[in-house]
Amino acid sequence: MEFWLGAAFVGAGEMLGLAQAAERLGYDTIAISDHIFYTDYTASYPYSDTGAPPYQPDTEWPEVWVTIGAMAAVTSRLHLATNVYIPPARDLFTVAKAVSTAAALSGDRVRFGVGVGWCEDEFLQTGQDFHTRGKRLDEMLPALHTLWQGGLVEHHGEFYDFGPLSISPVPSRRVPVYIGGDSDVALRRAARIGDGWIGNRVYREPDLEDLLVRLEGYLKENGRTLDDLAVIAPIGARPSAPLYRKWRERGVTGTLAAPWWMPTEEEKRRYSGVELKIATMERFAEEVIAQM
Repeated sequence: MEFWLGAAFVGAGEMLGLAQAAERLGYDTIAISDHIFYTDYTASYPYSDTGAPPYQPDTEWPEVWVTIGAMAAVTSRLHLATNVYIPPARDLFTVAKAVSTAAALSGDRVRFGVGVGWCEDEFLQTGQDFHTRGKRLDEMLPALHTLWQGGLVEHHGEFYDFGPLSISPVPSRRVPVYIGGDSDVALRRAARIGDGWIGNRVYREPDLEDLLVRLEGYLKENGRTLDDLAVIAPIGARPSAPLYRKWRERGVTGTLAAPWWMPTEEEKRRYSGVELKIATMERFAEEVIAQM
């Protein structure tokens, strides 16, 4: 079982300290989230009953590839992931160059978590078509892998047409793509072209079982099984080694945790800020990771 540290809603000034602590404590991956700006959104946030997003105008969203580059410089083993990045809100070559550079600088420690996005306002401001975002992501991912091969390459499709051309630097091995989202469309996409699937909310155990059954069905349609797909699932139950062993046997290869969301009373009394986050990470590592 891999343990991913979910660093959404974490300020830029805390990122490097959390990355160093995560590496020291045995976490496999740190995952950061992506938003371009805050406004009075016209789009409705899909995971809220009210449609309002669970963050404020002053919530920090550090640019993910700058942050990953900085974290790569202060770590040597930790994998660096996005949960999730929205490629179709950007142009193809901006994405290709940012990811390939981060992969090269980090020694191929990048895990590329992607989604289609919900925030139409961001697409409008970046000049990308919101309504074709799914189809463009489906074409964008193989085009990115083509660019990351290095050398002169070309691609001629419905939305992207280029080459022969090359970008450099490129990764020395394949950048794994983790498809985010739990809609049928997202699960089908993961089953069809994903190296992995990553959840972007917490799943109660019955809901996680239902999701895995759906995912298995879509994998079967593509001649695959859960053995062919990394599954990273945040689990809505009290963390314990037996819990994660059970789900590992079911086919879940990793989980996403943010231990500071469940501090003890003593931790709240003794610590604040990044010190509180690291203290809760240490307890989680001792009580769970070390027992696995």
